[in-house]
Amino acid sequence: MNRSRSGLLLRRALWGVGLSLLPLPPQVRAQSSRPASPSTQQPVSAPKDAKAGQQYSGMYAFLREGEFVQVTIENEGRVTGFVSRYGDGESDKGAFLDLFFTSGKLEGSKLSFTTETVHAVSFEFEGTVQRGEGKNPGDEAYYVLKGTLTENSGDASKRISSRSREVTFKMFPQDMGRQASK
Repeated sequence: MNRSRSGLLLRRALWGVGLSLLPLPPQVRAQSSRPASPSTQQPVSAPKDAKAGQQYSGMYAFLREGEFVQVTIENEGRVTGFVSRYGDGESDKGAFLDLFFTSGKLEGSKLSFTTETVHAVSFEFEGTVQRGEGKNPGDEAYYVLKGTLTENSGDASKRISSRSREVTFKMFPQDMGRQASK
């Protein structure tokens, strides 16, 4: 095949791929899709609830008094948030540091997140969301995050050390202002 013909075929293929990435109205997609052959059909499962797990969103106590982790469960188990903690280093001792999540997910009750590194410290959490000792939704510790927290810290020579520990973070009470006004 000569160069100009192969270049034309390549451009057509790329153009076709580009067009296939464009969103189509549902009616067009339904018309253009072909049913799968019986041997390749997957069993139909119930659609995932896009809001599943959002009741776990909130603020949870962190390691020390005054520190917290904000967890927000978004669509399809995507987790965003941050850890707000006191600095431990000489330059940031006592200052509040916010370490935003670089990744996070919720699958059923399994929760994991990783924070960015701020002042040579980052955190990873692997665990579950569980019902806590709170009696009613909105009570303190109605939900708890229970699992393993790994703290990664770097030193001046850029060596990373990791320390893991089992933790339980209690959810803060919700809507305290609304309850007080009742």
